Amino acid sequence: FGRQRGGGRRGGGRGGGQRSQQVDYQEVPKQNELFERYYNELGLVGEEERADFWAALRRELPNSFRFTGSKGHALSVQQRLKDQYIPEIISIKHNGELVEPPVPLPWYPDQLAWQMTTPKAVIRKFPPFASFQKFLVSETSVGNISRQEAVSMIPPLLMDVRPGMTVLDLCAAPGSKAAQLIEMVHGGEEERMRKIAQRVRKEEGRESSPDGDKIEGEMEDEESGGDWSDDGRTTGLLIANDSDYKRAHMLIHQMKRLNSPNLIVSNHDATLYPSIKLPSDPVPEGKQEIGKYLKFDRILADVPCSGDGTTRKNVNIWKEWTPGNSLGLFTTQGKILVRALSMLKVGGRVVYSTCSMNPVENEAVVASAIDRCGGLSKVEVIDCSKELPELKRRPGLASWKVMDKQGKIWKTWQEVENHKEKEGIEGLGRLTEGMFPPTNDSDSERIPLERCMRIYGHMQDTGGFFITVLEKKSEIKARSDGQSKKIELELKSTPPKSTIVAAVEAIEAMPTNSSNPIEKIDALDDIAPPEVDDLMDNPSAAARQNKENAASELISPRKHELDDIADAGQSVKRPKFREEIDVAAPRGAEDRQVHWPPPPGAQLDITRPEKQPLPETALPASQHKKKSSQPFEEPFKYLDPNHEELQTIYDFYQLHPRFPRDRFMVRNATGHPSKTIYYSSALARDILTENEGRGIKFVHCGIKMFVKQDVQKEGVCKWRIQTDGLPILESWVGEDRVVRLHSRTTLRKLLIEMFPKVDGMGWQELGEIGTRVKDVEMGCCVLRVEKGEGEDSFSERMVLPLWRSLHSLNLMLPKEDRSAMLLRLYNDSSPLMDHSKDRFLTKQNGIKKETEAAGEVVKDEDEAIEDEDDDNAVKDEDEPPKADDEEEVVVAAGLGPSVGGRVGEKDDMDAETEAEKEVNMELGIDDEE
Repeated sequence: FGRQRGGGRRGGGRGGGQRSQQVDYQEVPKQNELFERYYNELGLVGEEERADFWAALRRELPNSFRFTGSKGHALSVQQRLKDQYIPEIISIKHNGELVEPPVPLPWYPDQLAWQMTTPKAVIRKFPPFASFQKFLVSETSVGNISRQEAVSMIPPLLMDVRPGMTVLDLCAAPGSKAAQLIEMVHGGEEERMRKIAQRVRKEEGRESSPDGDKIEGEMEDEESGGDWSDDGRTTGLLIANDSDYKRAHMLIHQMKRLNSPNLIVSNHDATLYPSIKLPSDPVPEGKQEIGKYLKFDRILADVPCSGDGTTRKNVNIWKEWTPGNSLGLFTTQGKILVRALSMLKVGGRVVYSTCSMNPVENEAVVASAIDRCGGLSKVEVIDCSKELPELKRRPGLASWKVMDKQGKIWKTWQEVENHKEKEGIEGLGRLTEGMFPPTNDSDSERIPLERCMRIYGHMQDTGGFFITVLEKKSEIKARSDGQSKKIELELKSTPPKSTIVAAVEAIEAMPTNSSNPIEKIDALDDIAPPEVDDLMDNPSAAARQNKENAASELISPRKHELDDIADAGQSVKRPKFREEIDVAAPRGAEDRQVHWPPPPGAQLDITRPEKQPLPETALPASQHKKKSSQPFEEPFKYLDPNHEELQTIYDFYQLHPRFPRDRFMVRNATGHPSKTIYYSSALARDILTENEGRGIKFVHCGIKMFVKQDVQKEGVCKWRIQTDGLPILESWVGEDRVVRLHSRTTLRKLLIEMFPKVDGMGWQELGEIGTRVKDVEMGCCVLRVEKGEGEDSFSERMVLPLWRSLHSLNLMLPKEDRSAMLLRLYNDSSPLMDHSKDRFLTKQNGIKKETEAAGEVVKDEDEAIEDEDDDNAVKDEDEPPKADDEEEVVVAAGLGPSVGGRVGEKDDMDAETEAEKEVNMELGIDDEE
């Protein structure tokens, strides 16, 4: 709650600042004369609903959450809620009345999204809710549950994302919708990979899982469709973008637990999102290579907005709402949408959404963007009335009125023009023709805005929201937002004149109120805007360099995530935008405006990702600027498949030759694997390598596959498999490094006990795996937990990393993951036991431990393992200095800054405390969306 307004930034993200004082929702007056008068005048709902409409906007928003991850895993966590916690909650009384239990959102597929009306404070502090609260804390800490406002879950569901598609989320932070999208990109991947692996094992006569025959039968039915080309691994990609660097890292924090090698996070202004180069197709000798650029199948434009549909969680909107908020955002929102349409494949979909109810930000932006792109022959509004049938919605507005900054309501643009001629432009400076309902000469040109979707809070106890789905029918060349359609048509129908004569005549024809030369210059800007058409696929480097910053906007553009921790507001600031430089493309590239050859300045800039400023002493005093606060990002360097470190890994894990070996990378300029080896998809690799040095700011890609371990024994592979990459790799690891487990009792022991002994007679205490682990060589293993029947068996298959040391065994899992699994699988909240600490204390008491064999030093070797619970795993030398794991930004978890500005995964805070703090922010206390 309680945010001050922040300085706006184009393309998603707001200016940072101090968090304003928290206020009680019930104590804030919920009246705003302009706000209420405008929406009553628009007639969004009938007279009979008006009281319910406003009453809902004044009530606090229910809590809602979503089960995340693969569908199979999400359903298992959901079942735990149904079987154990719902029966407990329905019997709880508070203040003498039974509380309402969580209920599934009727329109969300597979009941994977739930909502609850019980107040947050009751869940947190009322003792009967203690076990349910612990479940929420535990599952949220490991990423199985995500706090997300119900209506913000809708846009991804309407995008029709399928495996293999390339998807762009232009304004993605803090990442809840992006998480939905990456789950869709990976849809069915786990099952596909297992089916391929089972077939390979069968062909090679290797041991397979108990359900192998069933899987083989399913493959024959399904392989005709789906994303099978890369041995079942998804070939699709999600690029999640945000214009603010800190919010981009918050986005990484939100996405990290999904462990996707098919995710790239970028940091660009969405209105000027750069074209992404792909490797060119081979050309015959003597022919010129033709540039190839990425086009997307699906794009989400969840744009910055005034947020007046979020009054139920952002109570300050009641006192801060002004009509100028929406008027100031119209241009930016339109630029983002048109840029999205420009980057879309023909036949692809853009979903445009806001959490505003204002038609200036909604229908007006959609109509204006379609008009600028060439009309309905180029872009179609898709009818989604049959999608999500249980979702209650209203059609988009076909007509509306516009309120100016002074609170006067205008019905048409013609009214505004007439008033300007008679009274002048005072108070009307922000009004433009595109903000008003479009006027069409024929039905064929009428944009069916009723196909847009409006959600109001009183219909299903949610916030307010707007969604439109657009489909690209053919390639477009968007008209500049500063050029009216009328002028464009006149220029097309008039014989060409010299540039100067045409400009003078056009200026004289523009309506102005006096002979004031400034107005004449403004008229020239309307005809030939000084701003380059940033909506083309590749604005020239020269044009980008010479482009001026946009005028300041005295409003506070709000994205749906007004409550995210990173962006508490300060006073209104002038937005500043870093302009991006695109490398010029060869002649003939499709849909490209190019400057060829590029100017010398562009040639210099494209050789490195960041411009190096001149020393301050070399600049005039007026040009001294504060240095950028954005940290330097280490480059992505892909390893030679025959690199000696990789060869060690291949040999130790007996990695199957079918597993791709050209997708491993590091994050340092030397390209040497010093601490961590990452893995990415093939398309992500092509994008990162092809665009290196082109000024495109990629801040994250890839998952940790191997982490270097401190091991002194000769012949032991120092690279252990990281939990993040295990699901992708495990099927291709040789049997010598695999341990199979079927018993619930054995897994429970491994979860509770850290570093149980194997040497001596200790292996006999490890149940069914004791004999196997006694003989296994030191190093990392894959623990396959197989499904089975009976009380001591598992209903779902799991794969976990296991470390065999000289004296002990250990599951390489963070403590919070262990606790969450114990609670979910066994309803057990027992404290964890760390045997390595017991042995350490024994040493401290002077009792010498049996250690030295063949000259190795085991510094209590169990401590040397750097268990993932404390670091997940080791501080990476490969990483950028500001974020050890590249995913960590303090504000993302609601924590204060750590000492020295470095951010570790735990920040010296106990895992349970951190999880509870994050849940208090996310699961009912501070909404992400």
